[in-house]
Amino acid sequence: MELKIKSEKQYHDYYKKSIENPEKFWGEIANNFTWHKKWNSVVEYDFTIPKIEWFKGAKGNITENCLDRHLETIGKKTAIIWEPNNPKDKAIHLSYNELHKKVSQFANVLKNNGAKKGDRICLYMPMVPELAIAVLACARIGAVHSVVFAGFSSKALASRIDDAKCSILLTADGAFRGSKTIDLKSIADQALEMSSSIETTIVLKRINSDITLTKNQKWWHEEVKNASETCQAEIIDAEDMLFILYTSGSTGKPKGMVHTFAGYMVNTAFTFQNVFQYEKDDVYWCTADIGWITGHSYIVYGPLLQGATTLMFEGIPTFPDGGRFWEVVEKHKVNQFYTAPTAIRALEKFPLELVTKHDLSSLKVLGSVGEPINEEAWHWYDTHIGKGKCPIVDTWWQTETGAMMIASLAGITPQKPTFATLPMIGVQPVLLDENGALIKTNPAEGRLAIQFPWPSIARTIYGNHQRYKETYFSTFKGKYFTGDGALRDENGFYRITGRVDDVVIVSGHNLGTAPIENAIDEHKKIVECAVVGYPHDIKGNALYAYVILYDNVIGDDTLKKEINNLISKQIGPIAKCDKIQFVTGLPKTRSGKIMRRILRKIASNDMENLGDISTLLNPDCVKSIISERL
Repeated sequence: MELKIKSEKQYHDYYKKSIENPEKFWGEIANNFTWHKKWNSVVEYDFTIPKIEWFKGAKGNITENCLDRHLETIGKKTAIIWEPNNPKDKAIHLSYNELHKKVSQFANVLKNNGAKKGDRICLYMPMVPELAIAVLACARIGAVHSVVFAGFSSKALASRIDDAKCSILLTADGAFRGSKTIDLKSIADQALEMSSSIETTIVLKRINSDITLTKNQKWWHEEVKNASETCQAEIIDAEDMLFILYTSGSTGKPKGMVHTFAGYMVNTAFTFQNVFQYEKDDVYWCTADIGWITGHSYIVYGPLLQGATTLMFEGIPTFPDGGRFWEVVEKHKVNQFYTAPTAIRALEKFPLELVTKHDLSSLKVLGSVGEPINEEAWHWYDTHIGKGKCPIVDTWWQTETGAMMIASLAGITPQKPTFATLPMIGVQPVLLDENGALIKTNPAEGRLAIQFPWPSIARTIYGNHQRYKETYFSTFKGKYFTGDGALRDENGFYRITGRVDDVVIVSGHNLGTAPIENAIDEHKKIVECAVVGYPHDIKGNALYAYVILYDNVIGDDTLKKEINNLISKQIGPIAKCDKIQFVTGLPKTRSGKIMRRILRKIASNDMENLGDISTLLNPDCVKSIISERL
């Protein structure tokens, strides 16, 4: 069975087969890949434990499928285009042959530094080709990569290093971000003071800052110099760990989602090929950072598995001006463009001339990821970027799902503004009411759950399987609970309505409110706080903090700045609060639970739907908060 779906009829045919006989369907799809040993069974699962296994007994290596199998046929084809932060700097093109050599070479660097199968390696790096090379080099030797977004603070980095017990840290002297430079090395050094498992740090020169290496730190270029460009891929089992990627939880500690080799490989390749309808000479660009799941699945693995040309971008959409994305599209003749609604809304605000002066005629498919796209942004994207001729694939998925779950297939299945539309092949979504009863009618609204495993589902939370069970499989028995609410229209199209737990999606990134509250509470002038999300024109959602101060403390702009500096230091600048309101009390139940639902309504200026507040321990505080709302 071939990987690519070519018609709407074929989508429905594939979907039916994948639901009626998933073993047969996915077994035939998996035959498109290179294996050292085939599987004994396609899928075995029990959501009550939970235990999920795909292609059990199979052996292979994902990098052989990303690189080696392409060398004979498309070795000279560009695998990665790297577009630097500064448009005056030269772009880099790496062919599949060159990428294969560089990955093998860096795999040997890792081995020379004691790395072996199963070891965890932390990557805290800018968006440079070496980041993609290092990710693949880890996979090449069977080591487990844990990429930490280079915007996170030293404390956030240290907690992730410690949780995964990483033995090697890969970082850089710094990173360029628009007109700024970020001192990654000093952040990494601070993290190393707080963590104990790192034995070796390898540092890439990117900004050429004047730094000195300390004990057990080595220069990247020195290590590469003497390493061989030949490295046999380590053969690993289907259910061996490929990577750990941390996502924010609704309770303090980030969750290290574990993804394994075989199922993740099959599903990322399958979804990439079909959602974007990639063709052999296309240039594909996902604007995400490899520090997020979107970058793992749809900058590195998915595209390379399909022999695509994938573009990596170091910069930001507004440097040197708000036309940078469109300049890059024109420069590299991009065919598929995949970005976040946050970026689209930000670029909408700039003069249209920054779009119209660029030739965007190469574009064939537009994509949206990270959060539900609002109607205004959808139509602007369609009209001004796609010129009304490019299908827009609005994709819903999560770090936990590994690959797209609900999305239209470009030009194959119908699209509908603001709707992710139909489930991907093999994905069985259901809507449930708050008691867990199945909602079978259309149209409907409820909590979104999945009732059967898909190949790229995360297998556990690293070191804490009980938390994995409680978070995803305990709310609704026998089902994976996504944490999202959804609408389903009369045609069965799904629209994601947002989180139903205490995770806020800001600029496409999941931020748990608990760690932010913990950071604020560390300030010596603060008694207690609550953080919620509220709608924001650009970011989709922003953060609103309600803060109680000690008596005789003045709540002023200086204190607000101190609070955001604390958040930035503990978590990263991405988690700063747009609004901070000083209050005398927080609405609480008689058992002492903060009613964040009420605070969300106030932050969103939705006073009509506060519900009954008379049962609160302190109903008067609600009126006070409303009267002083920012």
